[in-house]
Amino acid sequence: MEHQLRRVERTLVYKGSVLDIYQDTMVLPGGKTEKWDFVSHRKGGACIVPVLPDGRILMIHQYRPAIDRETLELPAGARNSVDEDTAVTAARELEEETGYRAGRLTRLLQLKTAVAYCNEFTDVYLAEELERIGGQQLDEAEEIRVEAFSLQDLLGRIYAGQIQDSKTAAGILAYAAKK
Repeated sequence: MEHQLRRVERTLVYKGSVLDIYQDTMVLPGGKTEKWDFVSHRKGGACIVPVLPDGRILMIHQYRPAIDRETLELPAGARNSVDEDTAVTAARELEEETGYRAGRLTRLLQLKTAVAYCNEFTDVYLAEELERIGGQQLDEAEEIRVEAFSLQDLLGRIYAGQIQDSKTAAGILAYAAKK
């Protein structure tokens, strides 16, 4: 299908360490021109659904300055480079944020987090056969507390609006559908 909406120009407005922000000149179907924002996420990342042998899921509590509150999320993080396999990212982030290693890592799905204005992707992995390998190895800016929850508790928190992080909600729902 040919679309009448089209981009005729993309101008870099800001170049960051992970994100680049562009202004796109768009021609609308009626011929009118508008300026739209576009965010390019250069790295992408991975999110992990770590399931303990008893069926509970490891979650992290973390303060997020963008929304000025603590969130309950699945462990996740950005790739170290654009060439890094997201399975490597997932394994590393699980160990760093929780102190656990997965005996088995299976990709559940790939997300595009905000397709209206951003190209960021996140691969979501199921981590099973978890083994405690020690403490967390957090980055200097991270304050993360780990807690295990039942799947039913987490589903209830999603539907109650208490879990709003898209990768976390999608990962938990994908795992629930797989069970």
